[in-house]
Amino acid sequence: MTALMTVLGIVVFAVGLMISIAWHELGHLTWAKVFKIRVPQYMVGFGPTLWSRKKGDTEYGFKAIPLGGYIRMIGMFPPGEDGRVTARSTSPWRSMIEDARSAAFEELQPGDETRMFYTRKPWKRVIVMFAGPFMNLVLAVALFLTVFMGFGVNMSTTSVGQVSDCVISQSDTSHRDQNNPCRPTDPVAPAKTAGLKAGDKFVEFNGKPVKSWSQLSDDIRKGAGPATVVVLRHGQRVTLHPDITTNMVARTDSDGNPTDGDPVKAGFLGFSPASHIQPLGFADSVDHMGDMARQGVDSLVSLPQRIPDLWNAAFHHAPRKADSPMGVVGAARVGGEVFALKEPAIDRVVTMVLLVAGFNLSLFLFNMLPLLPLDGGHIAGALWEAIRRHAARVFRRPDPGPFDVAKLMPIAYVVAGIFVCFTLLVLIADVVNPVKLSS
Repeated sequence: MTALMTVLGIVVFAVGLMISIAWHELGHLTWAKVFKIRVPQYMVGFGPTLWSRKKGDTEYGFKAIPLGGYIRMIGMFPPGEDGRVTARSTSPWRSMIEDARSAAFEELQPGDETRMFYTRKPWKRVIVMFAGPFMNLVLAVALFLTVFMGFGVNMSTTSVGQVSDCVISQSDTSHRDQNNPCRPTDPVAPAKTAGLKAGDKFVEFNGKPVKSWSQLSDDIRKGAGPATVVVLRHGQRVTLHPDITTNMVARTDSDGNPTDGDPVKAGFLGFSPASHIQPLGFADSVDHMGDMARQGVDSLVSLPQRIPDLWNAAFHHAPRKADSPMGVVGAARVGGEVFALKEPAIDRVVTMVLLVAGFNLSLFLFNMLPLLPLDGGHIAGALWEAIRRHAARVFRRPDPGPFDVAKLMPIAYVVAGIFVCFTLLVLIADVVNPVKLSS
């Protein structure tokens, strides 16, 4: 049964992935047609065509490899300086430019002279290229809001979920046996020594009322030394006197939840808070999504720094970190694990929805990088053209004409090569040393 649910989870994630890609390309297609740009193809997937149907000017279809999609617009690049596709050149860089330009004109038909992408005003081209990533953002926001407001998020409470037996440094945790992490030489946790028990609810800390987990976590981290706490146990107030020690612990966010980064030295009591599912209002949901977007940007910026860890995980059997980049294969495996969990069905569905929503948010952020061949690269080219033309008008100079994005194709090929190498590295790591849901 577990194997069946794992396969089902992978299939469900794959369907969510294909819908996300088709939704992305639909954004490009819709606005291209609004601005009367001819679009010969709208395809989901790559490789051999499995099914297609032509409607109007556009062929719609599915291809065999479900790892992406595309629409093909005519005239993505302007013609050469002589007004046509430039003659062949022996220069490999020049050949890249000419190949890209030739592909942009290969399906040109009579009457298409006014239906080419490059002939549209820069602001229209920006809209066409931004529409794809924007569709992913819309889908991510819709899915996140559905979960946050309709189901809720896991919130830490001021009640004790589990009391630690000993004091273990955060950096040493991953090297311990998860079922029996304590060693005879480890100090006993202050919470256990003081008599704290699972189910206790903190009501006072050093004479101050406890109102939230974030406040309690902050007080403990800053309160190394003798402390006085009052807990509610079976309806009775119980006063305890723990001696809070210092330890290397995980960094936390403003809500007191662990975040990425090197451990920090802080006060340590030695317990895990109980948690519960709490639906959020609209404002809190938007704030929560803002935090996730900031984390996504930080992860994107830090990708180069993660390459050594990925390499070691792929080829040297080093532990795969929980925040390690994942590709489609890794995410699909996590999707399979989600459905195989022995949790209520609604919890598994919610986790899968969050996984697909996170994938869409990542697609938006990644595609907005101002690098060709990504959508953000075409947007940057159109904006640069608008700036050049505006400057020419201000200084009464001749119109410089369309910005020839094709001249940047050598850079685009280098960027694409880097992306391909990184994708292969992530794929190998996902296969031989995957990120597991438990991590």
